[in-house]
Amino acid sequence: MDEIVNELVSLNIGKVKKNEPLANHTTMKIGGPADLFIEPSSVENLKTALSVIEKHGLNWRAIGRGSNLLVSDKGIEGAVIKLSSGMDHLEVNDTSITVGGGHSLVSLSTLISKKGLAGLEFASGIPGSVGGAVYMNAGAHGSDISKILTKAHILFEDGTIEWLSNQEMEFSYRTSVLQKTRPGIVVEAVFDLVKGDRTAIVAQMQKNKDYRKETQPWNFPCAGSIFRNPLPNYAGKLIETAGLKGFSIGGAKISEMHGNFIVNAGNAKAEDVLALIQHVKETIFRLYEVEMETEVEIIGKK
Repeated sequence: MDEIVNELVSLNIGKVKKNEPLANHTTMKIGGPADLFIEPSSVENLKTALSVIEKHGLNWRAIGRGSNLLVSDKGIEGAVIKLSSGMDHLEVNDTSITVGGGHSLVSLSTLISKKGLAGLEFASGIPGSVGGAVYMNAGAHGSDISKILTKAHILFEDGTIEWLSNQEMEFSYRTSVLQKTRPGIVVEAVFDLVKGDRTAIVAQMQKNKDYRKETQPWNFPCAGSIFRNPLPNYAGKLIETAGLKGFSIGGAKISEMHGNFIVNAGNAKAEDVLALIQHVKETIFRLYEVEMETEVEIIGKK
């Protein structure tokens, strides 16, 4: 690993660390170390880093702002590439915007609202990156990424980079082709928005933010929604009706504000969260014969 680190450092591609705790990079504040942790400072440096990783035969995966993610206590074998500063460019061309995969989705929605462009109001409280949002077709308040994305620039495992259209992204509820058959990194995205009344757009965004503050436990470390909604049912409602709000295992606790959130109530481990997820699945199936499927991505060493 020292050889790879030295090679990457010599290429000046950005930040490079060994055995970096991923608890420092997830919104749940949980996760063991990554063997190799890289924050590229540009798209070109990302491609260079990936070529070095591939040359040495390392496994790798990308993360954004660490929401919707549960990392094993044992960490991640291989390399973790984090898209952040240097990968957060933004270009506005009339109603079309091109934005880097490392850009904060909340920050983007705020900036765009002030320009009088509508379409991103739903994202005003989603605490992830643009890349992660495209990867999982993030959504809220009746809309999602698939409604506004024109195309996405994807860097694939073999080092090739390609634009995928909205149709080629194969979006469905909280998923895309990148989760199913073509794993890759969302380097940037192009969104098609519409001109609107700036005051009305900002007001709607504030309303969405206020709703989240009132109904979701963002004052605790959490990953966002844990389960996909088993439509026509809603995960949070099923969990609440089952009397599971406030139930805890170790340092992990089902939020008393919203049943579909598990919070790190104090030094929680990934194994605590996983045990709680399993308990919810078993309870909901026993009571309602409904299969609960996780929305949060669970990664790392077993």
